[in-house]
Amino acid sequence: MTAIKHALQRDIFTPNDERLLGIVNVCKAGKKKKNCFLCATVTTERPVQVKVVKVKKSDKGDFYKRQQTWELRDLTEVDAKDASKENPEFDLHFEKVYRWVASSTAEKNSFISCIWKLNQRYLRKKVEFVNVSSQLLEESVPSGESQSVAGGDEDALDDYQELSTREEQDIEGMMEMCEYAVSNAEAFAEQLSRELQVLDGANIQSIMASEKQVNILMQLLDEALGEVDTIEGKLSSYEEMLQSVKEQMDQISQSNRLIQISNTNNVKLLDEIQFLVNYMDLSKGHIRALQEGDLTSPKGIEACINASEALSQCMNVALRPGHGKLMAVTQQQLLFAELRDTFARRLTNHLNNVFVHQGHDQSSTLSQHTAEMSLPKHSPLHRDLLRYSKLMEWLKNTHREKYEGLSRTYVDYMSRLYEREIKDFFEVAKIKMAGTTKEAKGKFATLPRKESALKQETESLHGSSGKLTGSTSSLNKLTVQGANSRRSQSSSLLDMGNMSASDLDVADRTKFDKIFEQVLSELEPLCLAEQDFISKFFKLQQHPTVTPPLAQPETEDTDGGTQSRIPPQAEHRQSLSSEKDLVRLMMNKIFQSIETELNSLIALGDKIDSFNSLYMLVKMSHHVWTAENVDPASYLSTTLGNVLVTVKRNFDKCISGQIRQMEEVKISKKSKVGILLFVAGFEEFAELAETIFRVAERRGDLDKAYVKLIRAVFMNVEKVANESQKTPRDVVMMENFHHIFSTLSRLKISCLEAERREAKHKYTDHLQSYVINSLGQPLEKLNHFFEGVEARVAQGVREEEVSYQLAFNKQELRKVIKEYPGKEVKKGLDNLYKKVDKHLCEEESLLQVVWHSMQDEFIRQYKHFEDLIGRCYPGSGITMEFTIGDMLEYFSSIAQSH
Repeated sequence: MTAIKHALQRDIFTPNDERLLGIVNVCKAGKKKKNCFLCATVTTERPVQVKVVKVKKSDKGDFYKRQQTWELRDLTEVDAKDASKENPEFDLHFEKVYRWVASSTAEKNSFISCIWKLNQRYLRKKVEFVNVSSQLLEESVPSGESQSVAGGDEDALDDYQELSTREEQDIEGMMEMCEYAVSNAEAFAEQLSRELQVLDGANIQSIMASEKQVNILMQLLDEALGEVDTIEGKLSSYEEMLQSVKEQMDQISQSNRLIQISNTNNVKLLDEIQFLVNYMDLSKGHIRALQEGDLTSPKGIEACINASEALSQCMNVALRPGHGKLMAVTQQQLLFAELRDTFARRLTNHLNNVFVHQGHDQSSTLSQHTAEMSLPKHSPLHRDLLRYSKLMEWLKNTHREKYEGLSRTYVDYMSRLYEREIKDFFEVAKIKMAGTTKEAKGKFATLPRKESALKQETESLHGSSGKLTGSTSSLNKLTVQGANSRRSQSSSLLDMGNMSASDLDVADRTKFDKIFEQVLSELEPLCLAEQDFISKFFKLQQHPTVTPPLAQPETEDTDGGTQSRIPPQAEHRQSLSSEKDLVRLMMNKIFQSIETELNSLIALGDKIDSFNSLYMLVKMSHHVWTAENVDPASYLSTTLGNVLVTVKRNFDKCISGQIRQMEEVKISKKSKVGILLFVAGFEEFAELAETIFRVAERRGDLDKAYVKLIRAVFMNVEKVANESQKTPRDVVMMENFHHIFSTLSRLKISCLEAERREAKHKYTDHLQSYVINSLGQPLEKLNHFFEGVEARVAQGVREEEVSYQLAFNKQELRKVIKEYPGKEVKKGLDNLYKKVDKHLCEEESLLQVVWHSMQDEFIRQYKHFEDLIGRCYPGSGITMEFTIGDMLEYFSSIAQSH
């Protein structure tokens, strides 16, 4: 074991600056026995670290290696299993329990004793030693094998050091000086012993020589001790003398502390008194202004404003704890409350009187404004009342009930005033609108009784609220064209007037447009000015609103039960929203008649002429757009938006009426159709709409109406063409689609570009169809002859062999050609011209276009016949009785003669 210990010290621990103090040969309990060594080591450097190292012999060679290391401070318990019997098993409790079996009980006991001593000397940690004999835990260590294994007592452990290099060199030099040091170790040891005795003797003599000096030193120490005693006595006397001074100083310090507390209390009391005097004292001038201040003059109002603000500051001051128990503070608060109530009562009574008196002054000028078709301006009233806006804010914050009462009073009174003004204003506007139609009717006053009947019919058309066209212009246009016999008499009567009905419609609509624009232009500044005044006067956009002044629970959207749970930012946003809602509620009650009157005016305009809905749509859209740009949530924007819905609905009814009239149109069976009623009506509608919507911001509704109307026009033109008996279908389609194409090309409506191209295509197709069907086969027998020739060629007969066919020989061809001399051809063309002239109407001027197309078609047939003669009868010299030049002369002369 000693050899192994030295080998481990040399190979493993010395390189790591460690000393091996205890070792035991062990194996793990309960497993296949693999021997290893547990070593107790300490480091040579301070602070000393004590470790337990597991060392195992390497499998690849005859050397040892460290396998695992534990710090001794991590050891919590050592269990020797049995203290009375010899048992080689023991447990070490580190982070877990390690169970070992030693090679012998003596080695186990020696190792446990070493662990105990290292713990006592270096760690002083409470490690539990269980089932360990008390003899092993003594300070002294028994001799024998245990001494050798444990490494001696702790002093020997500390004194043991390896020889340094220099010490080794000195020993080697000494051994070289003595030649027999190696051969005769005993002689060498005796020599060293003699030299050591010589040194010990010299040391003893040196100690005896210094005894006198030691005695002198002891004497000096005795004298020093005597001096220390003397000094201690003097210090005790001084301490007794200072004791009385200390008591006096303590009394002085106590007095100073009490004086300082008193001064501090006085300063705090003075601060409290100054605070109450500064913040809860209202000057006599303010009190006088609140009690009897003049609320009519600007100076008096300014003094009342300053006094109310001072009163609010005094009442809202944050009192410190305990101030409320002071009688003076309580009396002052009662005084402030009395002043607040008194001034609130005076202010409420005065403003109520101002509302009443100012309203009467405004109503006195009402008749003058209505005669001029303008609404009275309330800016003087607003200017006078805005002087009280700060007082209203004070009233809102201090007396909520009186503030709400004033709000209700103002709303109730102003609603009656505005209702009278607006009603009178709209009555004047309606009279002026109705006057436009009466002036138009006055043009018919000199007509015969039949004209009066026509006038009544026109009035009934106006009163149909758009069920027909609502436009006398489109009606009269079509009657002038002679579209049907029922309206032909009305057309002749209208021509007798000084002014045409179309001109009257344009004048009426222009005047209506100006009246409607004037109505909106008067209402807009009135509503904006009133809303701005309400916001400023009642301070509805500056402070959070608790409850609205108007009791309208069915329109309010408040939820007081959840306000306390709303976050501050959301609550602020909600308060601002409620402020705007409150302004809107007040405006709704003040101007509750505006929307009704506007709808009534719109209904009248639509009854007079359904085309007026176009004017109203443009004007109303413009004013709604303007109001939304100013404030999308304002009363004006909301009201005009609601009215705009009605206008759009009337506009849609107008379009639906136009379409329904197209579907209900009936044509005469005895006269030619010409340009249909609704085609001319669409032209008038498009011209009027383009004129009205030229400066409009949005024309989406018009574009949708265009598409609906044009599709209805297309469908009903085809329907009428199919039902026509007097006029050929192709003529009806050609003339009306040509008219539609011309209208769309002239107006350049972008959303109807596809319909414009479609109209042109239909016009071209039906023109070609009419030309072919009308021209027919002017050289009928010649046509039949060449059709037979083409049939033979199609059956496989060669073209040059057709002349040998009995029915198609040259003699037969000459016989057919002789039947169509130039004179007969010209006569047939003249009859054709008369027939075409009878089919076509004069308004569209398509006769020359159709005649030229027929000329081209006739020339094409002529060239086709000549080509067949050249191919099937080559060299025969057979030609037509007339030439292309003759044909051109025939067509030209016929056109000129008619």
